[in-house]
Amino acid sequence: MTTLPNHNPTQLAAWKALKKQFDEQKETTILDLFESETDRQAKCTVIWEDFYVDYSKNRLSEKTLALLLDLAAQAELPRAIEAYFTGARINVTEDRAVLHTALRSDGKEPISVGDHNVIPDVNAVKEEMYVFAEKIISGAWKGYTGKAIDTIVNIGIGGSDLGPAMVTEALEFYGNHLTPYFVSNVEGDHHKELLKKIDPETTLFLVVSKTFTTQETLANATSIRQWFLTSAPESAIAQHFVAVSTNLEKIKAFGIAADNVFPMNDWVGGRFSLWSTVGLSICLAVGPKHFEELLEGAGAMDRHFRHSPAEQNIPTLLALISIWYNNFWGAESEAIVPYTQYLRNLPAYLQQGIMESNGKGVDRNGQPIDYQTGTIIWGASGTNAQHAFFQLIHQGTKLIPTDFIGFKESLHDTGDHQEKLISNLIAQTEALMCGKTEKTVREELKKNDLSPKTIDQLTPFKVFSGNRPTNTLLINKLTPYNLGALIALYEHKIFVQGVLWNIYSYDQWGVELGKQLANSVLSDLQNEKINQHDPSTTALINRYKKH
Repeated sequence: MTTLPNHNPTQLAAWKALKKQFDEQKETTILDLFESETDRQAKCTVIWEDFYVDYSKNRLSEKTLALLLDLAAQAELPRAIEAYFTGARINVTEDRAVLHTALRSDGKEPISVGDHNVIPDVNAVKEEMYVFAEKIISGAWKGYTGKAIDTIVNIGIGGSDLGPAMVTEALEFYGNHLTPYFVSNVEGDHHKELLKKIDPETTLFLVVSKTFTTQETLANATSIRQWFLTSAPESAIAQHFVAVSTNLEKIKAFGIAADNVFPMNDWVGGRFSLWSTVGLSICLAVGPKHFEELLEGAGAMDRHFRHSPAEQNIPTLLALISIWYNNFWGAESEAIVPYTQYLRNLPAYLQQGIMESNGKGVDRNGQPIDYQTGTIIWGASGTNAQHAFFQLIHQGTKLIPTDFIGFKESLHDTGDHQEKLISNLIAQTEALMCGKTEKTVREELKKNDLSPKTIDQLTPFKVFSGNRPTNTLLINKLTPYNLGALIALYEHKIFVQGVLWNIYSYDQWGVELGKQLANSVLSDLQNEKINQHDPSTTALINRYKKH
């Protein structure tokens, strides 16, 4: 059934060797490895374009890394990568190719789905989107009262919201005069609060839903449409509503003009769709030039991932390190901490990308898995995170590998703020690795003229065990190009993990059951008769209906 290599990873020789290696190495600290391995720091660093990736502060010896690279080879990762980039239907359970990479291709070679080269189509739709964006940005496109558009509202959920919202926020520095907003939650209070802030005469609404049937998106779009028509005629819909979808019949019924519809492709999954017409809000907010740079950065990372040897391949290395902790050390989560407020929602965006993709419990043969797959992703921006959850990472009982992401240059002239910010990033990785010994703690306390008894009492609480692993991604500057490369890096990390875990990363059947049952419960809430449920669910329905 699979178009990808199909190997139970636990049966591969490299996996068995890694289990043995774990038993032999588990008492060795990262500091021990720096002492025993010549030039460890240089060997555990990859420099690519503006990216400096240091993975030396990991519980990872030269031998461990070699075995992880063997694992990738035995799982036939190179063959899987070619299938990924050349249009093979690797999303087998939905019989689709996975080609978001085609959206940022340099166009030097054809990329086919079946016998059809999709690159001309991609370029044509992109040009159409750019022309539309320029009309809005320049003011040539007018609202129903003749005023130019100054506000954009993206109505979508999941991949139709998280990616565009995160990128638009991340590239705020590069934004124009248009003010972007995002409506996702079906909660009515969410969009009602937004409506207080916008003017119907100068707002453009983007309804983003591939099928134009997503409950949350359609509920919000319908309510906003009703609000809009309280001050505008029906004919004004054509000037203020745009659809990113494939369901032309439902779009027409909604009142959106055919010229205001941007298509989507079934070979682009929702959580990887910001590069497509789903990114129209990004294109409007930062302009086509910067949107194109975002695509170019992602395309450059695509080529690095596809063509670089595994030992110098950033997405492959980060995926292998993650597997090492997840499957051999038993680490269930990973923290992602970007040291810039612009990327404060990158962890939330990556939660969907990583957890929806690789949160799978059956392998590519449809058999239950008896090893760990997807990791739990969480995080926040630094230095805020240091004052929130870093206590757990430093002194808690859980092993939490952490990615630190920082930028050498600030976007504004900020005096010494950037040095203070990056000093915290670097210091945290040092502190997590080195910790603080009992001897050091006692010496520090003695300097405060404390009694021996007080020193004895306080010492255990001030000791840091260290040996906490981190990766550091230090990037020159937050540009659209570098942001595109960063996002693509994590996309490819997802792919590598899925290949090695022998799962299908690009379906998401796990979100469907709740949607189906929600329709049944909604019927119960709106009607007198209640369908059959378990006692707890029935009690909750009755409790709600009594309000």
